[in-house]
Parts: sequence; C-alpha cells; structure tokens
Amino acid sequence: MSSHRSPTPLRTAVVGAGGIARTSHLPALRTLAAEGKVEVVAVVDVVDTAARSLAEEESVPYHGTDVEAMLAQVRPDLVVLCTPPAVHREQSAAALKAGAWVWCEKPPCPSLADYDAIEAAAPGGEDGPYAAIVFQHRFGSGARHVRELLDRGALGRPLVAHCQTTWYRDTAYYAVPWRGRWATEGGGPAMGHGIHQTDLLLDLLGPWSEVHGMAARLVHDVETEDVSTAQIRFSSGAVATLVNSVLSPDEVSRIRIDCELATVELTHLYGYGNADWRITPAPGVPDEKVREWRDFGADEPSSHLAQLRVLVDDIAQGRRHRTSGAGGRRTLELITALYKSAFTGTTVRAGEIGPGDPYYTALHGDAPGWAPADVPEEDRA
Repeated sequence: MSSHRSPTPLRTAVVGAGGIARTSHLPALRTLAAEGKVEVVAVVDVVDTAARSLAEEESVPYHGTDVEAMLAQVRPDLVVLCTPPAVHREQSAAALKAGAWVWCEKPPCPSLADYDAIEAAAPGGEDGPYAAIVFQHRFGSGARHVRELLDRGALGRPLVAHCQTTWYRDTAYYAVPWRGRWATEGGGPAMGHGIHQTDLLLDLLGPWSEVHGMAARLVHDVETEDVSTAQIRFSSGAVATLVNSVLSPDEVSRIRIDCELATVELTHLYGYGNADWRITPAPGVPDEKVREWRDFGADEPSSHLAQLRVLVDDIAQGRRHRTSGAGGRRTLELITALYKSAFTGTTVRAGEIGPGDPYYTALHGDAPGWAPADVPEEDRA
C-alpha cells in the first residue's frame, strides 16, 4: 500500500446524524469540501428518516441505515463516526477492514480491550488506514504554541499542574436512558466529559507514570460516578491534580502548568482561542522572552475543523495522525487507571492494565457497588 494519496478529495461518509454531526462535523466537512479536500458521499443512521433528512440538507447522494451495506456500496476513503461509544468498536473495525480511515468521536470506546481490537483491525499497519479519535483541543493554535514552548524547554521544567473539567448536569440530563450507564455512555465525567482536558494535559506534559484516583456518586441516580479526582505523576517527574465533575454550578474547563520559569493557564468552557491562554513569568525573566512566549501568532480556535484539517493532510502525506494508535490510547489508559485506582484504593501504574485485568474489558472492573446491577454474577470476569 502506498503511504501517499493523490490530492483528490477524500470521499467521506458520516455515520450518525444526531447533534454532534450537525453542530460540529458537518460544518468542518463543509469548509474542507469547499477547499476541495473532502467530499461527503454518504450519511448513515439507525433511524432512516434522520439519515435521509441530513443527506437531503447536505445534498449527499447516499443515505441508509446499515454501515456494512454503505461500506460495500460506496467504498468511502474516510468514515466519520458520530455515534455512541458502545458501537465504536464494531463500526471502526468494519470501516478499517473496508479500507477506510476512521475519525471517531470521543469517548473512543468503552474499554482498552475495544481500543486494541480496533487497532488490530487496521489492515495497513503504520501506513494506514487507521482510526483516529476526536481530540480537537490538541489542535488549536494556543495548544500548538504552548506545546512548542514546553517541548524546547523554553519555560523550564514542568513541575506542578492542575486540570479540571467542572461542569453542571441536572436530573433532566440523566433522565435520558443511555446516560450514566456503563454500557451506553462508557463512563461518568472522567470518561465522557473531562476526557478532552485530560487529553490536552497529557499532550502538553507527555507520558504519565502513575495515578491515584477517587470517585463518588453524590447526586445523580446513575451507575457511573458523577465526580472524580486524581493525583498523577508524569514520567518527567511533574505532578498534577485532576478533577472531573458534573455537579459544579460555576462551569469551567481549566489547565494550569507551573514550570520553572513561568505559569501557563488555559481557562475556557467548551473550546478556546488564543485569548484564553495566559503566561505569567517568574521573577527575573527578561521582558523580551516574555513577549516571545506571549506571541501566539494567528488565532486558530480549538475545533473539529482545526483537527480535521490536520487529519486530512496527514492522510494525504502518509503520516500517522497524533490521536491514532498509541497517541490516542495513552489518554484512555490513564482514564481506565483512574477508575481502577478509585474502585480498588490502589495506585495504578502505566502499562499494568492488560488482558486478564477486569478493568481492561470494562471501566467498572466488576467492582462491588459500581458494576451494573443487571450483570449476572456468573457473567462477570
């Protein structure tokens, strides 16, 4: 298989015609279609009227309810999954086996076992096709600038960090049957809400080495947690705190990294621009250095468009996208380790959760008080 593609537009299929497809994916695809980089050729949804309606709105030639049938008939280059996490493994594997790249909404899938199965389904190895995850916060100009500063040591060693996704969800939100359930939502705020900030923290600070977590179910009548906290040690030696909540009336998403020479802060809610970042120098840092650090360049907000633009270019150039393979797995592994630590009261180290570990196949790990009540005892690992 050639590692480079011709510059013809990527023939793209959208699977799932719900809110995230309409509000985030289609606007990004429209922009890149206008630039000649993609062409939306199919829409699939389990509800035929939803697929038909979106296809008509977007002037897409094919619509249907069956992913396998679409793959066989349309043969798309790229499949964009806007579906619930419980079906990501099956749909990703099918698309990969059909020779298509996959861009999959978060959460990527309910378990590390599912993630590894998706990776195993990729026929092309490193050269693709492969599956990548929607982690759009890595791709704004602010994150790109700060990552470059950190990577070249401009700010000194990272020492202490704080990452929080403290949001608010009411009882009506959890009245929707699939929410708050392990099998359908994949996890609570550590997995479903805070995953973007957690991913950005890891992208900026690099590999993690150990985590000690806590989780609680304080307000909502759900299977999963509604709040979690964690302490993380990174391979660099830096330490961090992580807070995920759906109980917080004053909603905010925040990352703060204290380095030897400066503090970097990002404060936003669902997406950021350059103005949402702040760099505070340590005493004695020359003004010219501070001016350089604070020059973020042209503003490209974090968005599906920002990531999709990079993904399409990576596919064309035969590069591995940064949220595919190990680049996406690291975040899911940390979240899995947080759950294991919280439910077992132990410190969990990177690399220790693998086949045979109950947390490898389910984030609840069959823990008493956390495993779904409707799972028969004889069916548990």
